[in-house]
Amino acid sequence: MQYAESRDARELPDNEFLADVILGLSQDQKTLSPKYFYDQQGSEYFDEICDLQEYYPYRTELAMLPTVAQDLGNYFTGNAPRGLEIVEFGAGSLRKVGALLRSLQNVRSFTAIDISEAHLISACRVLESQYRELSIHPCVHDFTKPLSLHPSERTRLGFFPGSTIGNFTPQQASVFLRNAGTTLGTGSFLLIGVDTQKPPTILNQAYNDPKGITAKFNKNVLERINRELDGNFKLHNFAHHAFYNETVGRIEMHLRSLKEQQVNIAGHTIEFSRGESIHTENSYKFKPDDFTELARQSGWVKHHLWLDSDKLFAVYLLQYAH
Repeated sequence: MQYAESRDARELPDNEFLADVILGLSQDQKTLSPKYFYDQQGSEYFDEICDLQEYYPYRTELAMLPTVAQDLGNYFTGNAPRGLEIVEFGAGSLRKVGALLRSLQNVRSFTAIDISEAHLISACRVLESQYRELSIHPCVHDFTKPLSLHPSERTRLGFFPGSTIGNFTPQQASVFLRNAGTTLGTGSFLLIGVDTQKPPTILNQAYNDPKGITAKFNKNVLERINRELDGNFKLHNFAHHAFYNETVGRIEMHLRSLKEQQVNIAGHTIEFSRGESIHTENSYKFKPDDFTELARQSGWVKHHLWLDSDKLFAVYLLQYAH
């Protein structure tokens, strides 16, 4: 196991997290980027969310992947003469890539990109023990930004499961898709999971689980600010609030202030009124035609679309045409 060539996340400016937090909390609608959920603790909370009965995206996509992988195996048998390199964006715990590795017989290397170093290295070590002949490259990096991978003559297959694309606004999603195309290269492929539009009751249940794991995941970003940026958030003064905004077709996650209060972060004072919220995450839901068009405008051509029998989730195979 070796690091891929890229700008290491540890080389980012020390104050980038602080700058993003202060800027976000200075807006009329306070915001925090969801990428800061994923420290070690946040990544572990998200793994717990994926095991919840209410959280349909994880189990639905996971159930689809063996069929998707078999179809991909048939396709790439004759279309990747020098073998495949899989590049996973936002790799997390690497639970889903196993379905591809078991069915795609010509995978020669795997690059896993994630911002949470400890979680990434641990997951890559587990994967390495299972696939000893596979060349594995953990890459600690903000996957939303372009990066330079090691040179390769293999066909690159990007992998972006879990409907994370929905965390971006449509404009941000287009930027990510273009950046992914730059990272992977012209002619490369991208296998991407996308959540579909469905009744609000299903969506609201998925993001408001009765065990409160999603609430802990949401509040963890405040704990991270306390720990890393000398903040003094009192978590019991904030409530998890998630709902489906039908007008724009997205789940919104917020942290709502339960009282008028002040919070200090590295010498900066942030004022909260009672009921004021921090908007921490969006999760857009797409109709298939709408996502296909978004991909096309971002330089990608749709090769195939898989939907589960209940149309809860979609997986697309795209190819970068620029």
